Amino acid sequence: MNDNLNGIIIVNKEKGFTSHDVVNVMRKILKTRKVGHTGTLDPEATGVLPICFGNATKVADMITLSDKEYIAELKLGVVTDTQDIWGNVIEEKDVNVNKSDFEIAIKSFIGNIKQIPPMYSAIKIDGKKLYEYAREGKEIERKERDVTVYDIEILKIDNTNASIKVKCSKGLYIRTLCHDIGQKLGFGACMTSLKRTKSSVFTLENAYTLDELKEMDIEKVIMPTEDVFMDLPLFRANDEIEKRLINGAVSSVKLKEGMYRVQNLKGKFFCIGKVYFYNGRNVIKSDKLFL
Repeated sequence: MNDNLNGIIIVNKEKGFTSHDVVNVMRKILKTRKVGHTGTLDPEATGVLPICFGNATKVADMITLSDKEYIAELKLGVVTDTQDIWGNVIEEKDVNVNKSDFEIAIKSFIGNIKQIPPMYSAIKIDGKKLYEYAREGKEIERKERDVTVYDIEILKIDNTNASIKVKCSKGLYIRTLCHDIGQKLGFGACMTSLKRTKSSVFTLENAYTLDELKEMDIEKVIMPTEDVFMDLPLFRANDEIEKRLINGAVSSVKLKEGMYRVQNLKGKFFCIGKVYFYNGRNVIKSDKLFL
């Protein structure tokens, strides 16, 4: 076992793998048990799946809660019970739409919107996953969720098919968005493919398939945990402040209030620090340690 490795590897997940499958393969590649993924991708979906290991597992939840970017393909005029092409068709209609009408429809979803999660999802109600109810033929009442769509771009559209790029917050179901776009247009739609192109700061440009990773010097593709926090200002702590941060104590600093990524004098990243006003001065205290 190698429990000294810390960092993040960006997997380009292929079809047929669950997120848990990817974690199991990465445990074997990394030779460590301390491995976690950062947001489920359905087996038929592909793309960016950051895998955290070692001390980076502490940021897995933060990446899961981060903004995402997807490319989705839609079949127009078809509605299914799963809101994607792999479900049972429940309605088909003729399609009559041009790019202008389609653009007006999708742009209406930009902003803060309400979305009802699909029945075929892993959300639990009364201790049971929604897709388990769905497989029993049961429809369960679901509460609307507040989600945000930052932008939707048309990549292509023809008579019965379309492709869009979506930038969105956590918690948004792309297949539900595709379904809702179809309802807005009046003839229905379902998702036919989904690729996640970005999760937090991680993109496809730095992603590798599992087969590629099996043949590589794995340490050369590890991204440091610090990369998650590159948008935060850097603070270099002297030896005394470093010790106090590690021990949970506060230290006076001449910094503005806010969050900082903190390195020691040797340039080693070891914590996220929070600067706040306390007892007449600005102080820094560790918010999350990465030791």
